[in-house]
Amino acid sequence: MRIPINLASQPFRRDRPVLVGSFAVSVLLVGTVALLISLILTDRGQQADARLDVAQLNSSLRQVSAEQAALDAVLRRPENAEVLERTVFLNELLYRKGISWTKIFADLGQALPPNVRIMTIRPFVNKQNKVTVDMTVGAETPAAVIEFLKALESSPLFESVSAPSSLAPSQAEPLYRARMTVNYAQKL
Repeated sequence: MRIPINLASQPFRRDRPVLVGSFAVSVLLVGTVALLISLILTDRGQQADARLDVAQLNSSLRQVSAEQAALDAVLRRPENAEVLERTVFLNELLYRKGISWTKIFADLGQALPPNVRIMTIRPFVNKQNKVTVDMTVGAETPAAVIEFLKALESSPLFESVSAPSSLAPSQAEPLYRARMTVNYAQKL
């Protein structure tokens, strides 16, 4: 049997791979820190540009708001109030004139069952500038009125159908009558 004898005061160790690995990791970490620092500096530059853009937009918004306030003050003067009221009135007339009766009747005719009659109809423009149709329909049976309501609800041209009231037949009026309101998808 052979016994190894080491006569050196400090035996040989294999430290080179550990030192090379530690050096490689430290170089990688220094590169990562440099990359992060460059990203931070780039981000700060972009934030400064964004702050400058926001400041410019805020100043232009303040300027436009001041101009709007000045124009509103001119419109609120007593001598201009009459012109403003007349303009609003004319705009409302133009909206009403823009409603196409022919198109309303054509679209209602597609959804109207043959056993239902339109008794009264009144289209108007609501506050959202949409056409709303208020109408009274009559039919011999309530099922026909319900069928008409279902046809309106399934049509893409009509929305928000509501039937707030209905009347049973009487001696003076032999039809079931229902008053309904529906939003119409006609463009003004």
